[in-house]
Amino acid sequence: MLYEAQAGNLTLAAGGDTMITRRMSVFNEDGFVRLRKLFQEADVGFTNLEMLMHDFEHSPGMAGGTFTGSDPKNLRELEWMGVNLVSCANNHSYDYGEGGLLTNLEHLRHSDLVHAGTGRNLSEARAPAYLDTPNGRVALISASSTFSEAGRALEQRPDIRGRPGLNPLRFNTTHVIDRPAFDALRRVNKELGLEAQRNALRNFKHPGAIAEDSDSRFVFLDKVFALGEEFSVSTQLDRRDLNDNLKWVRDARRMADWVMVSVHCHESGANRDEPPQFLVDFARACIDEGADVFIGHGPHITRGLEIYKDRPIFYSLGNFIFQNDTVRWQPSYNYDTVKLDAGATPADFYDARTDHDKRGFPADALYWESVVAHCDFKRESLNGITLHPIDLGHAQKRSQRGRPLLATSAVSRRALERMKRLSKPLGTDIRIERGVGKVRL
Repeated sequence: MLYEAQAGNLTLAAGGDTMITRRMSVFNEDGFVRLRKLFQEADVGFTNLEMLMHDFEHSPGMAGGTFTGSDPKNLRELEWMGVNLVSCANNHSYDYGEGGLLTNLEHLRHSDLVHAGTGRNLSEARAPAYLDTPNGRVALISASSTFSEAGRALEQRPDIRGRPGLNPLRFNTTHVIDRPAFDALRRVNKELGLEAQRNALRNFKHPGAIAEDSDSRFVFLDKVFALGEEFSVSTQLDRRDLNDNLKWVRDARRMADWVMVSVHCHESGANRDEPPQFLVDFARACIDEGADVFIGHGPHITRGLEIYKDRPIFYSLGNFIFQNDTVRWQPSYNYDTVKLDAGATPADFYDARTDHDKRGFPADALYWESVVAHCDFKRESLNGITLHPIDLGHAQKRSQRGRPLLATSAVSRRALERMKRLSKPLGTDIRIERGVGKVRL
């Protein structure tokens, strides 16, 4: 055997969302040291970087919740943790507009973190990034289904530059309702003049376009309703985004030894614990086209694990580092939402939006208990998956919480029992042994 990579072995340590605002390297608790070792000893240490690195030199763009910003030096803290591969496509990519996105990319390029998911145009945002390891070349394709329209990257043309942004994974939603509701809603749509307004606007923007409404389907307040026997919601992937992303999966399969796909998805299925159908469809399609690992994140809580064709699909790994309430500055827009004036401070804002930690993320332990996945491949086959529960310090002070440690006692048990319960309907059996979850393959 000429090269080590020919053996077909690889180890991956993967965490979910990282919103880092503070140093990591000053701490040395045993649970933290052991967690760091898990990443350092793996060939690949992955997380979703849901934080922009900049010095607040750009005006705010479009965001929901926290406008993210962190000292670019914190990229070195992730490197110190053993992270070497990050996704950048998420709903915070455009928090500070085009300038913030490009500045974040510039800081990443000067780091040792391989990154994917955003770019100066759509091709750059969609294209894989490549990490070289002793056990082979690893490709990462990163996309997001949750984003502001302004933050979606656009392709270049011969006559105009592309738009910087993220790699989008768009989808369509259909709301299925029964006959009484269908007739009543359609009457509301017609009698209030909404149907006529929408048709006029469509004809103005797209002259000659075929009408979207029919006897069994219509659009009401920009939502599609279809006639059915009972109430349900279905989601379907945007065909162009599906095909373009799968094209790059196939390209990566020919350029790398290992292929990873990462998707940031806040959307849910029937409840917040379930992934939406479009994400399930996309994950399986990526595996069909040659991906070795699919990692989801976005809802800030864990979701189930599926083994599909001997490859793992993590529908959400929850939070990894969650320091979203110590971002140094927030724009006036956020202060306005909680009725604070220009004299208010950042701590005033964070207190107001959570009523001193009585609501929102700080009030729910579920956001502060998650897992790190360790995947082991041998001879190009999946050999083992271990789930390591982590504790991010629920109910601790704002200045302390959000940093992960390997969990113990009750937190460990809850995090693993949740993964076991949510993975069972997906055909995955997880055994809980000595404080970790072992996936039966």
